[in-house]
Amino acid sequence: MTPFRAPIWARNPHAQTVLGALQDRAGGEVLTRERVTLPDGDFLDLDWLIPSPRTGRVVLALHGLEGSSRSPYITRLLRYCRAAGWKAVVMHFRGCSGEPNRLPRGYHAGETQDLQTIVDLLMSRHPEGVCAVGYSLGGSVLLKWLGERGDQAPLKAAAAVSVPFELASAAQRLDSGPSRLYQWVLLRWLRRSQARKVRGQGGDVRFLKALRNFRAFDGAITAPLHGFRDADDYYRRASCRPYLRHITVPTLLVQAEDDPFLMPGSTPAADELAGAVRLELYPQGGHVGFIAGGTPWAPRFWLDDRLGAFLRPYMQEPRGLHPQAS
Repeated sequence: MTPFRAPIWARNPHAQTVLGALQDRAGGEVLTRERVTLPDGDFLDLDWLIPSPRTGRVVLALHGLEGSSRSPYITRLLRYCRAAGWKAVVMHFRGCSGEPNRLPRGYHAGETQDLQTIVDLLMSRHPEGVCAVGYSLGGSVLLKWLGERGDQAPLKAAAAVSVPFELASAAQRLDSGPSRLYQWVLLRWLRRSQARKVRGQGGDVRFLKALRNFRAFDGAITAPLHGFRDADDYYRRASCRPYLRHITVPTLLVQAEDDPFLMPGSTPAADELAGAVRLELYPQGGHVGFIAGGTPWAPRFWLDDRLGAFLRPYMQEPRGLHPQAS
């Protein structure tokens, strides 16, 4: 497939990022929801693409921070899957499907047990095979899980887009320069979600206003709720970068050097990647952008075609064969 090139009007990383995050004018796909009870008594929701396509294999999609099945990048992936005749399902992280989860804990970039639960469920129903795509935080979770599982990971193939390989440096980047705008938006969503949960448990939410950057939020909320000593401990233990060399499932990484969520030069070197991992690093593309043409009012996204081209042989191959990545 042709490598990504940004059009003249979208060579700015913020144009790529913002336009990529706008709601798709074509609207969302028709989905049906399934609630899954987790081993600790909590729940998460799966949204299935319907009607059910003809193939038995399924694409599992993992959204980014505070995303959902209605996030534009997820909508575009689902539309591609429908056109290709593939089953697809979106895994919502705890509390991201429109209803607060039951327990005080939530989700984070290094939480992989919930993904394990869902993969086990899907494999029991779809022994023909499962492929997975993760975006941003969802990509971090996917890659860490793949590295943890090594040759025990049952997926046919995986892809991850715009991944924060180092959480500490990503938090630093989002607290500097124009990237603070993205931090402001994301933290607003996080504080709102946390406030809704705290109020439901009869707690005081006033302290949330003081959490003005990711390090503060992760130190006050993410770390203590999930067993980390502090934000630094969370960033160190939850980052997916150390796990990349242990991945055995064919995996595609799509990253942009101008991603405003990531520090320049934070992309792993070739010797940090397992042989099964293919990194495509482009000079431009922003954060989950990769707009290759069209107009600002109707952009054409290269990313969906790239992911589809990579997944296609793994979604269609006869059982037992292992095609090379496109």
